[in-house]
Amino acid sequence: VKIGRFGPVIQIGTADDEEKPRFSQLKKGLSLETITLEEALDVFKLPRTLGEFEDKTVIAGIGPFGPYIKHNAKYVSIPKDIDPLTVSLEDAINLINNKRKAEAQKLLKTFAEDSELQILNGRYGPYIAYKGNNYKIPKIMVPKDLELQAVMEIINKQNEKGTTPKRGRYTAKKK
Repeated sequence: VKIGRFGPVIQIGTADDEEKPRFSQLKKGLSLETITLEEALDVFKLPRTLGEFEDKTVIAGIGPFGPYIKHNAKYVSIPKDIDPLTVSLEDAINLINNKRKAEAQKLLKTFAEDSELQILNGRYGPYIAYKGNNYKIPKIMVPKDLELQAVMEIINKQNEKGTTPKRGRYTAKKK
């Protein structure tokens, strides 16, 4: 354990060894003075394989945005109350299924006439996604009942308004 450029780090191996030394940051709650050898070695157990789910490997690890589960090239965040070192395959499967349910609830409606046109449920309410742009749905309308013609009217009306002009950057004038 030593102090690195970005804080305390754990190192396995030395620069003189044939194999390159491995480094890892100290987990939250551990300090340089109180860390034991077992706690230091636990950090290097990640990423760890939990097992198989739907013929794909399930992996638990810690990334730059916190602990995660990886399955089928998709990532699911692990809540703070679950430790990635002790998470079980059953817990991981529950987290994966919960994320799938949340993603399924996001899509409200699609149109067969235009595959790029979707009505989605977002953080700030329902909206229309069309060709990479998002359009808000007026609150008086029910998103699931909208037909193609009504959706296109909303898109055209909001395109006519246009976007607000961007403010230029001004430099301070010298006196």
